[in-house]
Amino acid sequence: MARAALALAALASVAFANPVPDLSLPPLIPYISGISELLYQVVPPTPILQAPLPPIPAAKIPSSNLKPKKVGYFWTGSADQRYADFLATYSLDDDTFGEFIHLTEVPSSGNSPHHLGPSLDGKTIVGGGLLSLLKTQDTAFYFDTTDPYRPTFKKSNRAVLSSIADEIRAKPDGGFFITYMGSTVGTSPGRLVETDKDFNIIAEHPQDLASTINILGETFAPHGLSIDWDANLILTSDFVVPVTILKPSAGIIHANTLRLWNLEKRSIIRTLTIPNGGGIQDVKFIPGNKESAAIATAVHLGQVWIIYPFRTDKDGKQGTIELLYDLGEKARDTIAIYSDLTQDGRFAYFTLTTANHIAALDISDLDNVKRLDDPNVTQPTIGPHYLKVSPDQKHLVVTDYFVQTGEIGIINTPADFKALYIDIEDNGALNFNRTIDFTDFYKTRGGAKPHSVVIYDFTDPEKPIYY
Repeated sequence: MARAALALAALASVAFANPVPDLSLPPLIPYISGISELLYQVVPPTPILQAPLPPIPAAKIPSSNLKPKKVGYFWTGSADQRYADFLATYSLDDDTFGEFIHLTEVPSSGNSPHHLGPSLDGKTIVGGGLLSLLKTQDTAFYFDTTDPYRPTFKKSNRAVLSSIADEIRAKPDGGFFITYMGSTVGTSPGRLVETDKDFNIIAEHPQDLASTINILGETFAPHGLSIDWDANLILTSDFVVPVTILKPSAGIIHANTLRLWNLEKRSIIRTLTIPNGGGIQDVKFIPGNKESAAIATAVHLGQVWIIYPFRTDKDGKQGTIELLYDLGEKARDTIAIYSDLTQDGRFAYFTLTTANHIAALDISDLDNVKRLDDPNVTQPTIGPHYLKVSPDQKHLVVTDYFVQTGEIGIINTPADFKALYIDIEDNGALNFNRTIDFTDFYKTRGGAKPHSVVIYDFTDPEKPIYY
């Protein structure tokens, strides 16, 4: 450790000599050839706070001149956390499917890249860092996609009251809403972070007294996020208290709640509870539903619940919640259940991470939900988590990686680090087809862990779709 102390001292003496201008917080320790590599070898991983070591330069991967009509952007972590995290651009066209186009680094590593979302005009993508705070790094990373085949790193920032960036939704004015699951130190309460059109953080919600009392009274760890702009509603779902997944931990603290918000006021209308839900990871409004109904996933129970935000309960309070569908025994305690729906509101898909399974439901009749997959069939996936229905509604893109905290944490889900491109049949059933394998291609970068994806579709140049 003496060598490590000397190296750290040398780095600290020039910590701000070469600041990175697009970061809200410059790297605490800059990269110095030979010394940084040494530190990764001698500084042991420690719980909660990690040594703020800079990324080691990696061999450049040549870009392609492909310009496909369908593009997939994968927000990807360096597997050994020594190299920079990055956005990987791939073709999703039939004739060039899975061909690499471009790699865009961020100026930090060990962020555990999490969710990803595009602006409404498609010119910007933002990706969150789940564990960025452990190295005192920025937690939201913005990419300029004006040239969709050569994304560039634009800027990054961090919130003041919150950390652990999760779900992302674009605002009509060009900004974003982002759920931050934990406080500055990873405890409850987290916040709903809002940016302006220049992606500066302008608020950490809630801010009114009644809503603040609400989030202080019961675990507020917002992960899922869905917005119904026409109905003036926001729904957030509370998952786990982030710091409890790290050692030393007496066990993960799971939440059982969702918050129903007034969008215009950014205030909480009501807390909705799924008894013994054990982590309400995701929530989505059902497109086109006349009552603005939404579905939510309860991880411990392995169930899908439905929220009717305008119905009132027996006490006259706004918002009701009830069981919609039980996904069965194999869905219980699968660590994570994430969801997506087709834009016609007919079909819903769910990743059961540690069950290595993707479930499909026909929800066109909410009083008669039909399961479209066989829960007993072994699917060609290990650790599926993030998923998106493609803009043309013909495919489901799934990334096979959730969270691996290594020696410092207690969540390490198996994964095969692939992106699945699954065909959606006319009846909503799934046909496993093609994959993109991230294991071998990024060996020179210590491996790669793709967590999430954004899809751009330029099939109709006059009406491109960003999702």
